[in-house]
Amino acid sequence: MNAVMGEGRDAGVPVHYGDPAREQRILANEAGLVDRSHRGVIAVPGEDRLSWLHDLTTQYLHGDVSGTELLFLSPHGHVEHHAVLADVDGTAWLDVEGAPNGLLEYLHRMRFLLRVEPCDMSQEMSLYSLVGPEAALAGIDLGPVDELPVPGPKFASADLPKRPSVAYPVAPLPGGGFARRMPYGIDLMLPRGSKYLDEIEVPWCGLWAFEAMRVEAHRPRLGFETDHKTLPAEVDWLASAVHLDKGCYRGQETIARVHNLGRPPRRLVLLHLDGVDEELPAVGSAVELDGRAVGFVGTTVRHHELGQVALAVLKRSVADDAKLKIGARAAAID
Repeated sequence: MNAVMGEGRDAGVPVHYGDPAREQRILANEAGLVDRSHRGVIAVPGEDRLSWLHDLTTQYLHGDVSGTELLFLSPHGHVEHHAVLADVDGTAWLDVEGAPNGLLEYLHRMRFLLRVEPCDMSQEMSLYSLVGPEAALAGIDLGPVDELPVPGPKFASADLPKRPSVAYPVAPLPGGGFARRMPYGIDLMLPRGSKYLDEIEVPWCGLWAFEAMRVEAHRPRLGFETDHKTLPAEVDWLASAVHLDKGCYRGQETIARVHNLGRPPRRLVLLHLDGVDEELPAVGSAVELDGRAVGFVGTTVRHHELGQVALAVLKRSVADDAKLKIGARAAAID
């Protein structure tokens, strides 16, 4: 198995094992293992961990919480950090995009006298994902993902139950770590050096295959489909990472205002590229309409069925049939 390693923000994990298109088909139709150990890991033990994170983030975390997604916002409601949470045996685990230094520094500043001890566990724990419709673990029974519908503007308080807007079932694993049901399969958080993966008899697939599935599913990634002014509603994070009927938190006024107006300034779209150039556009490349920039490119992939496609964030005023350009190549909204 000849692994080709990633570069830049994906350095340290295999991007493919020789046949990216075949690896995509495995993830789309069967099940494969993806190394995502370059994600940062923060552990938050302590009796106050969930109520503390409830007050700091966009998600509802009181009561019986297993797994979910959440955001840390700026005072003006812009996305600063995105995390996927699992609460297991008295510790809340957050896996995040890249090194967790910035988020960890913020968490330490916000501890005050509460019983929480956030710490960086990126060198001790690593994330893998079992992806595909046949993803399953022997002896581990994980229920389905449970999602609340996103209410329309001017929602009534009774519309949203007092639980996270999306719930991911979590179960501890023998030998340490945990499994977490996700929309794409099962995440596995394991101690580095764990032999647990040896028991899973599915092929390894690279990060390019995982990213192609993510792009097809319109799932945003921090730092790719976001910039310094991204609002959660612009990239569809209201559905998975924001509870619209919880107490005050930093950035909440902007969330409520944008949701009630019903028209965030930008939107996340899937673009089909003309394919005349084999080199994919870089993250952040300008998307133009009639010679002026109307948005930027996030992740671009070679999809095994769709060809060259990209997630992009565009001004809401851009029509669905607009004739867009990324450099010299044409692009069309799906």
